[in-house]
Amino acid sequence: MANNQPFSGSYLPGDVEFLLKPVDIDMTPVDQKEQLIQSGARHYSEMLSQEPEPTRWHLDLFARALDQGAGRLAKEVAMLANALAKQFADTPIVLASLVRAGVPLGVMLQQALRAMGRESYHYGISIIRDRGIDNAALAIIEARHGTDGIVFVDGWTGKGAITGELISSLKQRPGYPAQPRLVVLADPCGRAWLSASDDDWLIPFGIMGAPVSGLISRSLWSETGLHGCVQCDHLAQFDCSQQLVETVAEYARTLDINALPACPQDPQHQQQLVAQSDAVIARLAARYQVNSINRIKPGIAEATRAVLRRVPDQVLVRSVDDPDVALLVYLAQQKGLSITEAGADLGQYRAVTIIKKVL
Repeated sequence: MANNQPFSGSYLPGDVEFLLKPVDIDMTPVDQKEQLIQSGARHYSEMLSQEPEPTRWHLDLFARALDQGAGRLAKEVAMLANALAKQFADTPIVLASLVRAGVPLGVMLQQALRAMGRESYHYGISIIRDRGIDNAALAIIEARHGTDGIVFVDGWTGKGAITGELISSLKQRPGYPAQPRLVVLADPCGRAWLSASDDDWLIPFGIMGAPVSGLISRSLWSETGLHGCVQCDHLAQFDCSQQLVETVAEYARTLDINALPACPQDPQHQQQLVAQSDAVIARLAARYQVNSINRIKPGIAEATRAVLRRVPDQVLVRSVDDPDVALLVYLAQQKGLSITEAGADLGQYRAVTIIKKVL
């Protein structure tokens, strides 16, 4: 594949255009990657570990999560699409989904907006903690559409790091509001511009990586040109990207769009969520002697992904009997991790993973 040639991974071409450069790199073993990250020798965005094949149990739990959550997903995607349609009544809507977690939601929003007869465009672009957004990708979008209709899409919020990264990146570019237009499905830390809820719930695409993200890897930093990615062809037999969006679309067709509730927008409640999230992170950092809050991964999705692709130390859950954390508990047990039932200490989060200090 030629560099910069438009591609959509395993999604349909009209559903997303990835503004990424497919590359080939040597994979770094997880243990070695963790040491390099914590020593400061390499940034996490310069390395990838080979994404493992999901186990049959993992696939079964994803299928159950989708079966139980597709109706909610369809409803909440429609709520977000309604809100965007009203907010941008006279402007085409340009969805810039943050690779990878934002992409499945962006695809579903693109389909929902199209079904409403709205003009919308959808791109998958990279943003990297501590290094910012892919300016080359954003420049392409701005040249095609201007800035008025651009919204950034992510799956959920954890601690709010991506909101901070957007603020830092966009203040250097004209045409963007001071509060980034970040759209998420779930906003437990209260830092998104628009969300369908603040629940920490079992979002089906939150517990799977490449197989629900168009078979692409996490993005890789590049000093020049587009950020990179690896196409995860070794996982093609497990791909469920289309299954996810088609299942949700099927539910969406049964909805009465006009009967849906509005997305919650209560600035005071959001401020409370921000304060509560900060307090939870500070409390856990002190209790477990965590020297960098980057090692604390709050929320079911972040906690699960951390166990899958990092070197975790322990897992905290509100309740071990909570069915929404069943995969996380299973994965932690497989790795011999300590699982702590932390109850109300986790605040609005139902799970947190703490990355092991390896140096």
